[in-house]
Amino acid sequence: MGKYTIKDLEKLSGIKAHTIRIWEKRYGIIIPERTNTHRRRYTDNDLRKLINIAILNRNGFKISKISSMSFREIEDRVSFVSQDLSQDDTQIKTLVIAMLNLDEISFIELINRSILNRGFEDTFNGIVFPFLRRVGVLWVTGTITPAQEHFVSNLIRQKLISNIDALISRKRESRKKVLLLLPENELHEIGLLFFAYITRKNGHEILYLGSQTPFDSVVEAVQIWHADIIVTGTLSEFSGVQRGEYLEKLSKVFNKQVIIVSGTLALDQQGQLPRNIKLARSTDEFIRLITA
Repeated sequence: MGKYTIKDLEKLSGIKAHTIRIWEKRYGIIIPERTNTHRRRYTDNDLRKLINIAILNRNGFKISKISSMSFREIEDRVSFVSQDLSQDDTQIKTLVIAMLNLDEISFIELINRSILNRGFEDTFNGIVFPFLRRVGVLWVTGTITPAQEHFVSNLIRQKLISNIDALISRKRESRKKVLLLLPENELHEIGLLFFAYITRKNGHEILYLGSQTPFDSVVEAVQIWHADIIVTGTLSEFSGVQRGEYLEKLSKVFNKQVIIVSGTLALDQQGQLPRNIKLARSTDEFIRLITA
């Protein structure tokens, strides 16, 4: 069972801590546990209920009305309003609930419904990546379990791989060879898989080395495969390598290739960069760089 602070609930539900306290006192919507120092602590069930309440409140239901409903009634109403795919925040919160419940069917159904309605790329940019950023905050603070984090990461990873495999690779004159990898000790590859999807969709050839790729393996792959573009990046800190030094090494060793950098490795860069290092801070920037 998770143990959440009121600030955790605020981040996940979007409801201010002050409002949560008022709702507790006036309507008794949730009753937190108390630590020895009288700090509030909330369970998974508390979080689920508050997120559901937040969804209904955002959709025009007054808290006085919601407080009179049973939890089953609240869930039924949320199931109905979640059919409205125009509300990104509602979809993100619904994914959080599915994650907490380890509910694979609900998680996949919501993503599939969104893909049918708005397309694959827009679903990832508008819903999946904002959801993962919200999960990341909880992962860092230790308020979700490894099982919950691995559960959603693997479902999203499977969705990306199946959609990459479904794309038909066609040869054309302007086609480029794009090698994608993450540095050693970098595990989080969902963003890289998304770029692999974008690359193949735009008609280019991909060689996907994935996470935790030793530098020597990148050298060997380029010698054999003769990549035109190398795509890399980081989501978190990776041990033993300074980011500036890593980029400098990439630039020197692969001086004939364009090197596209994303994630925190791109966001942290300031000042002059080596001429063949290009920063992709968005999907649109990435598409522009691989088609230049």
